[in-house]
Amino acid sequence: MKRAALGPLTLCPVTTAPDNSLILDAVRRVWGFDDLRPLQARAIELAVAGRDGLVVLPTGGGKSLCYQAPPLVTGRLTVVLSPLIALMRDQVRGLELNGYPAAALHSGLDAEEARATVARLRAGELKLILCAPERAVNPGFKSLLAELADSGRLGAIAIDEAHCISQWGHDFRPEYRRLRELREVAPGVGMQAFTATATPRVREDIVRQLGLRDEHGALVVPMVGDFDRPNLTYRVRARRGDGAEQASEAIGAMHERGEGGAIVYCMSRAKTEELAGKLRAAGHDAEAYHAGLNPDKRHGVERRFTNEQLDVVCATVAFGMGIDRSNVRLVAHANLPKSVEAYQQEAGRAGRDGLEAECLLLTAPGDSVRWRQLIERSAGETGASDDSTAAQIELLNEMQRFAGTLVCRHKALCEHFGQAFTKESCGACDVCLGETESEPDGQRIAQMILSGVARTGQSYGAGHVVDVLRGSGSEKIGRAGHDRLSVFGLMKDRRKAEVMAFVDQLVAAGALEVGEFRTLRFGARGAAVMRGEETVRLGLPMGTRSAGSERPERRSRASSELEARPLSVEEKRLFESLRALRKSIAEELGAPPYVVFSDATLRELARSRPADTRAMLRVKGVGPAKLEQFGEAFLAAIASG
Repeated sequence: MKRAALGPLTLCPVTTAPDNSLILDAVRRVWGFDDLRPLQARAIELAVAGRDGLVVLPTGGGKSLCYQAPPLVTGRLTVVLSPLIALMRDQVRGLELNGYPAAALHSGLDAEEARATVARLRAGELKLILCAPERAVNPGFKSLLAELADSGRLGAIAIDEAHCISQWGHDFRPEYRRLRELREVAPGVGMQAFTATATPRVREDIVRQLGLRDEHGALVVPMVGDFDRPNLTYRVRARRGDGAEQASEAIGAMHERGEGGAIVYCMSRAKTEELAGKLRAAGHDAEAYHAGLNPDKRHGVERRFTNEQLDVVCATVAFGMGIDRSNVRLVAHANLPKSVEAYQQEAGRAGRDGLEAECLLLTAPGDSVRWRQLIERSAGETGASDDSTAAQIELLNEMQRFAGTLVCRHKALCEHFGQAFTKESCGACDVCLGETESEPDGQRIAQMILSGVARTGQSYGAGHVVDVLRGSGSEKIGRAGHDRLSVFGLMKDRRKAEVMAFVDQLVAAGALEVGEFRTLRFGARGAAVMRGEETVRLGLPMGTRSAGSERPERRSRASSELEARPLSVEEKRLFESLRALRKSIAEELGAPPYVVFSDATLRELARSRPADTRAMLRVKGVGPAKLEQFGEAFLAAIASG
């Protein structure tokens, strides 16, 4: 298979309005896309014109194209600041397969490789270079940027994961604050910031910290894409035990639906090892991933998952930021995430090919306590400000409310990021699919639980309070004399998991809160709810094994819309044959399968069965470079299939 090179580039001077036909021509030739999403087009036009901007697109929304396309129109270099080596490597490999001249500078290169990359930069051989923020602000790299800017060869500076700039965001990194120094090094060069997770407050902070200004000198207005991901089905469940059984069930269901990968996020390193072991015992090929692993082991897990040689990874939250595998069909959280932003970013790694995927969140009352302890411990170790620590705690509180409140999950996510959600029903979450049921006696149940917390002195954990309410004969309850309380046995007809789920909802509603040592105590609304001055709505979530809540999961509306015509038996057989061919080609190239073609492209090939190169080029995701490299092999497979 031959590597295709890009044809001559038509340059568009940055002092004029960009010609959209030139942008579309470059995108069509390199990536095989016939059109752009509206926000992508606006962002690319801005970069081509040499302007500043902030682009907020959810995971899978096509941010990378916004900074990869402009150099093909202007002929000038774009420097991309990115936090993860794995992301750099995969992006560069994917671009190279498209005939795009790109490279990366990171700590994984030896001195000779780094020198060779810098030499290519100075020689004008590259259109895009990726590097870490830490490297970008060191004197040597700043000097190189100044040299490129002075010679007119630097077209743009792009900052990925820009939410890391803001202390009000979920992943603040001090080194990102220094990126404004690059404005002094290259004052005439446009700077564009990109993120998938930024609330209105964080967007404003990013703009101010970087000094992003429009052509009139005013601070730029962020360009914000649609946060709704209709192909994702969100479900929240009360965790049973450590969640291993529920995770195994979800993975099994994923495999029944077809091929794909699964990521199970855990709060601790130990939990990843434990859960991966239990999933292997249940018959799944699962591995743990965390920062404490031997680097070779960690990179091996990352590589195998990316190359589709491993389908289940139990990981700490860092995993996935540098993974661009498009056919992740399941993202499960074994614990409550630390913020809605973190959840949206992690869950968004599912279904990046636009096809249906599942997002399962398992939670228990103790999760928020552990996060609070970790936040406070980290603040003590790093000397974080009180304001920053308080911001992290509030992000955690918002995540609790998201998990515990029975409203449409798509609506809740959109509104968290400042967008209206006008649909009556998303058809793709546990609430809108009718998998949760409103508890008709919710107010009285809330009052009984609050009374239980009050009568036990607001000094015991959720498990103990629930045991008292259910009339448990445990020795601990007898020793404390809690079997003689008026609330003892008030909820003996309810299952423990069900009552624990009610406790979760009361915590999310602000009627209860979890204090030190995981003890339950009244929240801001607790007294008013107990006295009947305020009302709360409780629901029966799936997973509590109550008769009313155990209803079969429904197929999401998003699925039926996205797969209006599912693959036939013959098309499915051809699709699997094309996946096998893709895997073989990827192994030969030493690249992840998704950089050859995505699952979505393979499905379209299986449906349309192109007979020649002209027809194959009409399939979304097939550009001239990939057609020249892989077209003959795939057309032969289609003809023989």
